[in-house]
Formats: sequence, C-alpha cells, structure tokens
Amino acid sequence: MNLRILKSGGKDEREFMERLNKRSAAIGGDILRKVEKIIEQVEKDGDAALYEYTKRFDGVDLLSLEVTHSEFENARRSVDPELVEVMRRAAENITKFHEKQKQTGYRIDEDGVVCGQIIRPLERAGIYVPGGTAAYPSSVLMNAIPAKVAGVSEIVMVTPPGKDGTVPANILMAAEVAGIDKIYKVGGAQAIAALAYGTESIPKVDVIVGPGNIFVATAKKLVFGKVKIDMIAGPSEILIVADESADPAYLAADMMSQAEHDVLASSVLLCLSEKQAKAVTLELKKQIETLPRAEYIEKSLKDYGAIIVCSDLDDCVRLANEISPEHLELMVKEPFVILPEIKNAGSIFLGENAPEPLGDYMAGPNHVLPTSGTARFSSPLSVDCFIKKSSYLYYDKNALDGISKDVMRFAASEGLDAHANSIKVRVKDNEQIYTGENKPH
Repeated sequence: MNLRILKSGGKDEREFMERLNKRSAAIGGDILRKVEKIIEQVEKDGDAALYEYTKRFDGVDLLSLEVTHSEFENARRSVDPELVEVMRRAAENITKFHEKQKQTGYRIDEDGVVCGQIIRPLERAGIYVPGGTAAYPSSVLMNAIPAKVAGVSEIVMVTPPGKDGTVPANILMAAEVAGIDKIYKVGGAQAIAALAYGTESIPKVDVIVGPGNIFVATAKKLVFGKVKIDMIAGPSEILIVADESADPAYLAADMMSQAEHDVLASSVLLCLSEKQAKAVTLELKKQIETLPRAEYIEKSLKDYGAIIVCSDLDDCVRLANEISPEHLELMVKEPFVILPEIKNAGSIFLGENAPEPLGDYMAGPNHVLPTSGTARFSSPLSVDCFIKKSSYLYYDKNALDGISKDVMRFAASEGLDAHANSIKVRVKDNEQIYTGENKPH
C-alpha cells in the first residue's frame, strides 16, 4: 500500500491539491463533436436513432425501448425479497428527510398591494441510471424520491441495456419501490438527447438528473437550457478530519469505502500526528487483503489518496473548507463543536458511528452530491431541483397612483418611454411623462 503522508502548508500539499483538481478534466473537442452529432441525430430521427446507437454502442438489437410488464415480473421473481424490504426501509427514510425540504409559497398583502410566490412541481422528470458496475439501486431511490416528494407528475428513467437486452433486476425493483412511471432501455448521450427533445417513445422532460460517463456529462451540459439539469458529477471523494480520539481501523475502513468506487476516487485524511498517520497506513494494509475490489482501492489511494498531518483542528478545518469535499467525516470527539466552522461540503458525517455508507444507503439525506470542489457554491440533490417558482403581483388604484411617478421616473432614466407611458395612461392626474428631453435632475 503506497499512500503518501504529507505535512500541511508545504509544497507537497500544494502539488497534491493540484493533482486532485485535475481529476475532472475539461471536455475535449473530439468528445464534444461526437456528442453534438448524437444529439442532432436523435432530435432529427427520434426512435430510429436510439435503436441505431443502442446497437452500435451497447451491442444490442432491441425490439422495444420500454421495459415490459414481463421484464418486471421476471425481476420480482429473481430479486431477494429481503433486499426489496431493505430498499423499502431506505425509501421511507429518504422520503421522511426530503419531506422537510418542501416549500410553501407566501403572500404579502398591505396598503392595496398584494404580491407573493407560488411553488409548483415540474411536470415530468428524467432520471439517468448508468449501466455496468456503476448501476446502483440506491441511486435510483435517491434520484426519484425527491421528485416524488416534490409532486412531479411523471418520472421517466433511462438506462443502458445489458448484453442480453435487459435491465438488471435490482435496478427494476428499486424503480418500482421509488414509484418510477416508465423505464427505457437506452443509455449514453443518446438517452440524454431523447429526454431533452422527446422521441416517438420517450416523452420530453423538464429536468434531467443522474450521473454518467463523460459522454453523458457532455450531453447534459449541451442540453442545459432546453431542460434543467441537476449537476455535472465528477469522481467520488471523501475527506476525513480526525483528532487523537479517532480509531485508525475506522479511518482506514472509511477511506477504502470510497476508494473502491473508481480509480479516480479520492480519499484524504487530515489528522494531527505522524504517529496516527502511520497507524492508519498499517490498518489499510491489513484490511485491504480481505476486500474483493482491492485493485481499485490500491490504484485510487496511490494516485489520489493522502494523509495530511495538520498542526491543529483549525488547520484541518481550513484545509477541509478549501477542498470542499463531496463527503466530509468529522471523526473527532466533539463533532458538533466543529460543525459551525464547516463552510463547504456536500454531506457531513458526525462522529465515529456515522460512516459515509450510512448516507449512501439508509439514513435519508441524499447521496447525489456536488463533487470536485463545487460544494463551494452548489448543494445536494433535493426537492428544490424538481420545483419551479412563480411570483404574482396586484395593485389597487390608490396603490398604483401612489407609486406611479417613481415608476415613470425610473423608466425614463433608462430611456424606456413606452414603459413610462404604460403607467401614465392609467393615472389621470399625472400630466407629465418623463422623456429623454425632460428627465429630472
């Protein structure tokens, strides 16, 4: 196990931070052109393009894009009922957490003026679920349930088919638990294009959520504006802040739980002594021998993992806020004391009994989180992603009379005399309209 141990504030730390930042590479021109062509073809040819791309990229010649009733029946028979019950319990916790995010509108009513805001759900949401090793039932729940809580009328899921032309049974069961309405066997950039523009089979949606590879991410960027998107997800990451009370076995286990996702995943520990750092590296070597995905873990930790020895907890907090991680564990004796100092993190896990996998599966907070430092300005997937807001405004005659001169003065200052005139024709005692020739000084 080759894991770097660094001291905070030095050159090595800066170089490591730069290495982390380069994981999410910019989209190359070649990929951009390919995705643009795919989107254009789907917009033009609809289902025909989807069948063609599915055959070309997935090696499957489909007879139908939509998952059939019989495919669901087969999935129900093949998935362990106990696993389905676990999914249901997870769904209950996720629903309970997201119910608290629901917003109600508001109304201000005073002196003849009524204004306010109305909250409405989006009509239709599209969920992208990756295929292969990244097809996680937990992500189906996390993406769909906030949409359900928001009141979205229809949820459509797209996911690439396997070589046998089917969707994994556990994915279908998660979709059933989450209440997804329709599922289509199409993946990649072509699936994003279908959701954004609609085809003969796949309806056009208002928002697209869910992670994917570089082609999916590029397609989401390109269709943004035609539809809403959640975020562009980068490689997974965990940052752990530990004081002397933290158990090295727990720290090692939690670093590896994230590293097994992907060779690009990042696991970083901020601790207070080199002695503690070495104890963690010993635990890593011991525990990795029992884990099937050891090859992924080792590569991830070698390339994007580190233990950084900080001078004190304030130094740890400074660095944590600079990195702005997707997952942040506070493995300290008094985590609630430090919590107010954390400014940038997707999801925060407090104490030794709240490891990150709790959030991945069962606890309730969403595990679709901002990555690659974007927690500085963005938030986890939530009910907010599936709503829209409208404002409204009413003035009675006296209220309009009282503010009319101010509105006309403002309009005239911007050279928009027709704006001012729209007020003037309604207010009889305003003889003067401010124009470019007689603007007030």
